[in-house]
Amino acid sequence: MIDPNALDGVMTPERRQRALGHAAARAAIASQIADRRLPGAILLHGPMGIGKATFAFELAAAMLTATGDEDGHRVEEQVAALSHPNIALLRRRPKDAKGYYTVIRVEDVRQLRDSLHHTRGRAGHRVAIIDSIDDCNPAAANALLKTLEEPPADTTFLLVSHRPGQLLPTIKSRCHNLALRPIAGEHVRAILLEHDAGLAPAELDRAIALSGGRPRRAFETLALEADSALGALQSWLADPGHHPAGVSLKLAEVLGADSQSPELSFAREMLDDWMADEARSAAMQPGARMRLASANELWDKAHSLFADADAINLDMKQTLVAIFDAIRKHVSTTIPVSAETL
Repeated sequence: MIDPNALDGVMTPERRQRALGHAAARAAIASQIADRRLPGAILLHGPMGIGKATFAFELAAAMLTATGDEDGHRVEEQVAALSHPNIALLRRRPKDAKGYYTVIRVEDVRQLRDSLHHTRGRAGHRVAIIDSIDDCNPAAANALLKTLEEPPADTTFLLVSHRPGQLLPTIKSRCHNLALRPIAGEHVRAILLEHDAGLAPAELDRAIALSGGRPRRAFETLALEADSALGALQSWLADPGHHPAGVSLKLAEVLGADSQSPELSFAREMLDDWMADEARSAAMQPGARMRLASANELWDKAHSLFADADAINLDMKQTLVAIFDAIRKHVSTTIPVSAETL
């Protein structure tokens, strides 16, 4: 099954099967695989682009090898080709020759469920990967819940989620949770050099700096022009309160010129990361209650502004100006709190 989120020229998760980093999550499940005490469902959650799907296929190959009758190399070859009879994969399906459905549909989940109730094709455990469960529409999510409540014997579901907070609580309660985090810069570097050993040092360093520990974002950076506005946005976010207002106005003008551009999508992710990091930092500082409240308010305002712009096609430049102004206001009003708690 083709990956609808695949990047041109970049190895897909099923072919890679080696997720760098994530040592704690790997250790948490390794003993269960070795002892064949496999949970019925595992929820792999964390930011998009950090290797969750790759990690899911790594776990799947390990489970099939530990419980089956073939050596690991042979299993990995079959998993890479999606030809192992004991592995099932659910992704958004092709709609036509030009694109994919925007969601995983209930009929897709039912088809997966029916296939898992057939006689297995080979000795050992079965593994079903949902990449990602966030793509399930409400009907599909409910159908999947019923399957998790009455799972087929000797089967483990690996659910990939970028937004676990939006999942049905009943689905999360049925899963063993493994939280994955952005990986170290050295691991991002290794992945990029494996992809292209001839990358120029400056290009490599730029991709790592903009990746935020997400290999996918690093690959996306390589596809962007070197003089894109993203580097300027990164510099602005490093210290929003000490840049002239004209800098953010220029950024808004450049990034908001095309609401469908990859640069804008990338910029929105960078803004999300900055706001999430700000809220996390405030939550960990004693006495920073005002800063945390302001960070939460900023998050809600920014997402509301983006949602309105997307829904009714508002001017993205003005939306970005409003968000940049809100960030500057947050920083200026919470600097005293931050300083007092240093």
